[in-house]
Amino acid sequence: MRSRPTLEWSPGPEVLALEPGATDIGPVAQTVAAGRVVVLSGAGISTESGIPDYRGETGSLRTHTPMTYGDFTASEAARRRYWARSHLGWRTIARAAPNDGHRAVAALQARGHLSGIITQNVDGLHQAAGARDVIELHGNLDRVICLGCGTTSAREVLDRRLRAANQAFTAEATRINPDGDVELPEDVVRTFTVVPCTVCGGVLKPDVVFFGENVPRSRVERCYRLIDDANAVLVLGSSLTVMSGFRFVRHAAKAATPVLIVNQGLTRGDPYATYRIDLPLGRALTALTELLEEASGPSHA
Repeated sequence: MRSRPTLEWSPGPEVLALEPGATDIGPVAQTVAAGRVVVLSGAGISTESGIPDYRGETGSLRTHTPMTYGDFTASEAARRRYWARSHLGWRTIARAAPNDGHRAVAALQARGHLSGIITQNVDGLHQAAGARDVIELHGNLDRVICLGCGTTSAREVLDRRLRAANQAFTAEATRINPDGDVELPEDVVRTFTVVPCTVCGGVLKPDVVFFGENVPRSRVERCYRLIDDANAVLVLGSSLTVMSGFRFVRHAAKAATPVLIVNQGLTRGDPYATYRIDLPLGRALTALTELLEEASGPSHA
């Protein structure tokens, strides 16, 4: 039996004893200028695009418990609840646009400073901003997978099928969560019709890693290879609460690879950080790219 995953983290004395995060992005710029930096991003980089994070001051964990893999696979009612809510939420995420933070990461990659980008987000906004070869640690809401036959398909195709099967479904999304979920009353959820896989009639699931589900081993190993080859790891907008991202920070620190964290608020990785910045991501990353441009001159890419 799977235990329920850790969704929240409370800072212990080893974190609370640390000095507050700095606001001077200069030391981060010096490290990034040397190149071969791996970015590890979390939900905090997408908040300025209108997608709230889980654990910030307005984080959705205060009012929302994300769907777990165990609940989704064990209960038809849970699947109906998920798809009814996600049917509305996905449209909001699909309309979201990259912000200054996403654009800055893409610019850093284009200028040759980054050797890899790992994101814990499922919104595709790094790629929408122009980033390439992004490892989506937890998958992407734009894809759907059948748990029976393994067939994958585009979320847009499923969206059309769900619209056709729920023509009288008139609920509207209010608050969107990082997993594409929204809040809906149970009496509304019960009216929603879920559609099966068109190939085998099996259960459809978004091609994302739910809480309590394992990230595919091949994906994890690819991330470790990037971390092993990096000059530094730059954590952006993640509290590192869940092990799927936190393990890469611990791995880097164990190898004496510098860990730089830019995040508003404390993180589980703070004791492992070489340098910590406490600023909004868009502001901090825009300043970072400007410093690097001043130091190296215009790009010829």
